[in-house]
Amino acid sequence: MVVDDVESEDGGERAAVSFAFDRMTVQRFRETFPRARWSDRRKAWIVPGKTARRRIDRWIAKEESRADPYAEAKGRDAFAFEPILSPYLGVDKDGLRITTPYSRKLVEEIRQVPFARWDGEHKVWRVPFASYDDLVDHWQAIEAEAQRCEPEERRKRAEARKGTDQERASRRGAAERKRRRIPLPAHDLPPLNRPIATTPYGIIVVDDITGELIEPKEIADLYPDIADDHIWGIWRTPSLDELVQTWPSRTEPGDEERQRGWWLPTLEELREARRAARAREQRASPQPSA
Repeated sequence: MVVDDVESEDGGERAAVSFAFDRMTVQRFRETFPRARWSDRRKAWIVPGKTARRRIDRWIAKEESRADPYAEAKGRDAFAFEPILSPYLGVDKDGLRITTPYSRKLVEEIRQVPFARWDGEHKVWRVPFASYDDLVDHWQAIEAEAQRCEPEERRKRAEARKGTDQERASRRGAAERKRRRIPLPAHDLPPLNRPIATTPYGIIVVDDITGELIEPKEIADLYPDIADDHIWGIWRTPSLDELVQTWPSRTEPGDEERQRGWWLPTLEELREARRAARAREQRASPQPSA
């Protein structure tokens, strides 16, 4: 099953879900989501509402448990017999609850656990007991990354970097990012005004090509893979609307595309970018007065 966030023409929040056709599965889905509508364009069911993604995740978890109706009970027993003892893991009426500092690597690791979902209201990750064995497999990496991202650990690393080549490189990289430019292969330029995925800056939109040839030696520390003729492109961060309207690539980028430095974003990459864009727009929007 594939779930994605989408936005309606009137700006309302929705989620799309697609799954292999099965008459009984569709019937159960329609009973759970009576307002859902099929989209021929997206080849998916569209569920309206701010909590649509969360409700779909819960429904998928229930569907998964049909394959093993005792999975939830088995997970509870496994946790009771050999619990994960960690300040980052708790239990409540909704199942297992993960609370950690943020890092992209941490998010990617948690998403490897089946049916793990982000609870934006409580700012925690939710994992059903049915996925406990999978959580155990990933927990060492999750906890290690969470500890590394604690504010005190970040401060220690920052102190250790002061005056080092690493700090100077970090400052130079930050200054380069503010210039909003990116080297692009002169013989294989990306489409303008369309979200693309890039190695150094994630998903961006290239607005303009300067035509200025780049001297690789001058930027070798920032872009070590530059070899052939490259020119500068001027980029910006895409809006949520642009990301929603972008169709994902059906294939993962190959080595050649990654070496090129840009590729058409995949569904997972777009999902992450949409979440970030939605959070940015929510922070930027004026809060209603009390």
